[in-house]
Amino acid sequence: MPHSEELDSREVLAVHQLNIAFQEERQFIPAVQNLSFSLNRGETLAIVGESGSGKSVTALALMRLLEQTGGQITSKQMLLRRRNRQVIDLNELSASQMQGVRGADIAMIFQEPMTSLNPVFPVGEQIAESIRLHQGLSGDEALSEAKRMLERVRIPEAHTMLSRYPHQLSGGMRQRVMIAMALSCRPAVLIADEPTTALDVTIQAQILQLIKVLQQEMEMGVIFITHDMGVVADIADRVLVMHQGNAVETGTVEQVFHAPVHPYTNALLAAVPRLGAMNGSDYPRRFPLMSQTEPGHQEDETEQNTVVPGRPILEVRDLVTRFPLRSGILNRVKREVHAVENVSFDLWPGETLALVGESGCGKSTTGRALLRLVESQEGSITFNGERIDTLPNGKLQAVRRDIQFIFQDPYASLDPRHTVGYSIMEPLRVHNLLDGEAAQRRVAWLLERVGLKPEHAWRYPHEFSGGQRQRICIARALALNPKVVIADESVSALDVSIRAQIINLLLDLQRDLGIAFLFISHDMAVVERISHRVAVMYMGQIVEIGPRRAVFENPQHPYTRKLMAAVPVADPEHRHAQRVLLQDDMPSNIRKRGETLERVALREVGPGHFVAPPRQGNAFSRL
Repeated sequence: MPHSEELDSREVLAVHQLNIAFQEERQFIPAVQNLSFSLNRGETLAIVGESGSGKSVTALALMRLLEQTGGQITSKQMLLRRRNRQVIDLNELSASQMQGVRGADIAMIFQEPMTSLNPVFPVGEQIAESIRLHQGLSGDEALSEAKRMLERVRIPEAHTMLSRYPHQLSGGMRQRVMIAMALSCRPAVLIADEPTTALDVTIQAQILQLIKVLQQEMEMGVIFITHDMGVVADIADRVLVMHQGNAVETGTVEQVFHAPVHPYTNALLAAVPRLGAMNGSDYPRRFPLMSQTEPGHQEDETEQNTVVPGRPILEVRDLVTRFPLRSGILNRVKREVHAVENVSFDLWPGETLALVGESGCGKSTTGRALLRLVESQEGSITFNGERIDTLPNGKLQAVRRDIQFIFQDPYASLDPRHTVGYSIMEPLRVHNLLDGEAAQRRVAWLLERVGLKPEHAWRYPHEFSGGQRQRICIARALALNPKVVIADESVSALDVSIRAQIINLLLDLQRDLGIAFLFISHDMAVVERISHRVAVMYMGQIVEIGPRRAVFENPQHPYTRKLMAAVPVADPEHRHAQRVLLQDDMPSNIRKRGETLERVALREVGPGHFVAPPRQGNAFSRL
């Protein structure tokens, strides 16, 4: 294998004059221009920037994964120090040689776990395959190591998780599986592309700590690609700021946060939502945009109460959703996943109710159950005065026109065979609303409303960044002018500036059209900004619900306080305080068939503010 000795003794990676371009029609469009950086052993380099700035394609270029997608990569050198201390130039490796390096010496955690995991194999086999390939362990030894890695990323009942398939896991669970797979071979360099985007704040904090612990154990260099400046402040040693394919600023994390030089870095930091910024405010408020952060500019932050009093547009009572788990020779159902247990809430026209909680707590399942995308065993769902949980399937289409869903994983919800314009136009045709030129004009308008260009309608999903794909999904959900939008982590993949634009767009649409939002999220700073009320879920049950101001300024349940304490602060001086984490294992929501949870009786502690009292012997007493 070709090797070189041109690395400093402390360096594990050095990139010199990297250029990346993609062919569009007959010309190459530059994505990254003349980028150079280095990474030391045991160091964390954070690469930050807006969606489409070139962060992720830089990582893919280091992994040599762009060659099959039409990307043109040129660089003077991409030097890597392997685990055996040999220095190699990634440019000079053949495809077969790179296969031996990829995963073993340089590994990557991808942004969208559903597209990175094979849907036809259990997750245990997929982790074990990498271990067998690079560590030479036997099948049983590899599975045992895979189980140990799942336990290290705090997945409950790891032995049963080995046999489950990716589609059976929540988005956060899938991301934890990806992290376990990437860390299983103890690489010299770990590239983490938005690895905690799909995770709630408590699991995010523990995953960041886990990566840090393993990094110290193995002296591993970490490239952390993210748009979350709180995460950057918490873990980074150095920061590289990218804008439109160029490095505009680099320095230590203290230099970049406390004395930023470039105007773009200043604007990026100013756009970061900060927990506590809404203290004293009763209603949602628009974000100041990056283009409006110049001195002297005053953003209109007038609070508006858009809630329409009267009868709720959506009423949920005692909702129960469980999933069967089959086992044994006869493949019988012996256990069930208690995903949602006796959940009740109301949603009024023009209101935003935020549903928050850890990965696997049942928030996404609750949202899907409202649209009958998963069937519930008990409870009632009433929309606009009509029971929809008992409607025959033939009558559901009219309901789904008024209730739209924005899914968590944008790449998995867009058909890769069709242009994005076709995907946005599809609901209009299915419901016989618009066709032809009228539909195309509607698509162009929607793309512009979410910050894209009308000509993007002719491109395919793989030609967009993760944040751009999420904007496309939002445009599709808004195409039918729905009355209720269920947004499942709809802005988690977006950088801070685009996230602010999308939140402002949702608030504008709510003001103009009276749309009600069920906003499922783990980003507490965004939830604080956009919501009227907040419901906190734990182990499939609501443990606290009330006005946003009451829940955020006076959290009563210990789990709510735990969520608040885990939110990263965009200030490197607070990083050590953030390391205080609860080490308890997450209880499992898998129980024997027929076993039921004790019903939680919420008590009112303030106007509209209800809390489940912790009791000995139930799940809440473990907090």
